[in-house]
Amino acid sequence: ERETGITTMFMAEGMDTGDMLLREVVEIRPDDTAGTLAPRLAEVGGRLLVETLRRLKAGTLTPERQDDAQATMAPLLKKEDGLIDWALPAIDIANRVRGLSPWPGAFTYVNGERWTLCRVSVGEELQSASPGSVTKVTKDRVDVATGRGTIHIPDIQPSNSRRMTMAQYLAGHRLAEGITLQAAPPSQS
Repeated sequence: ERETGITTMFMAEGMDTGDMLLREVVEIRPDDTAGTLAPRLAEVGGRLLVETLRRLKAGTLTPERQDDAQATMAPLLKKEDGLIDWALPAIDIANRVRGLSPWPGAFTYVNGERWTLCRVSVGEELQSASPGSVTKVTKDRVDVATGRGTIHIPDIQPSNSRRMTMAQYLAGHRLAEGITLQAAPPSQS
């Protein structure tokens, strides 16, 4: 998505079925996460609410009926929604990381350790690497193959640790090209 927004509306029975009063579109910037977007939406929402009340009092607002065919439901997020499916295209994974930050966080497993991906970027197209395999390890990032393209991972939050750059992580951990990031924790026997 490239935009979102705020709408004030009358309450009606049903889910989001009341007539709309005012609305304002908010751009989703390429580096936005749910966490960076929320304060901007809150600011717009506060301003729009004050304007709605002012115009309702003045009698200058004309409610607009919603088009029920355009309605979509957004389910409540659960922690497990953050699990990365490496078979997805790189752009979809990057958007998932952005959309799930800060909560519940997008995550994967590396050598049995859970990594929460704090920030990623889309890399180049690869033809031969299998999704989830580490294709490159540099001093400051790890590249992972996806269903289409690669993901660059410059920082993570390992299990029971703080957020850190990949350079900080690699200073104390070995990570080899060719290993595969898992979509589930190792089974416990």
